[in-house]
Amino acid sequence: MPRVLIADDNQQNAELLEAHLDGTGWETQIAVNGEETLKLTKEWAPDVILLDVMMPKFSGFEVCKRLRADAATKAVGVIMVTALDQPNDIERAIDAGTDDFLTKPINKTELLLRVRALLEARAEASDVDRGLAYFRRVLQGV
Repeated sequence: MPRVLIADDNQQNAELLEAHLDGTGWETQIAVNGEETLKLTKEWAPDVILLDVMMPKFSGFEVCKRLRADAATKAVGVIMVTALDQPNDIERAIDAGTDDFLTKPINKTELLLRVRALLEARAEASDVDRGLAYFRRVLQGV
């Protein structure tokens, strides 16, 4: 069963994301700061992380960089979920290694589409093939 880690220090936001994922059959857990996100990623091994950018201890940008730098967590899917929407924020997210970037308020249909596409793309062997498979699935509305 796929696992989705919700990393958000705002309890209401985390619970809303969890409610959006309800009924998918995916297991969920919530982390409330960057440090806990890194710890749970190693211990619980999620397939996808819904990662808030503005969190205590480590920002989502820093968490993503650390995930990508560690061979054990490099392939975990990361979708940054944030109220930030400026082009430089998106560039920072890409530079940190995120797979995608969703701006709050979150549309449930869009969220489910992107998580599902990221889960399916994980079967690809290389980073490039995973990225292409992900975007193909998103564009097709899988």
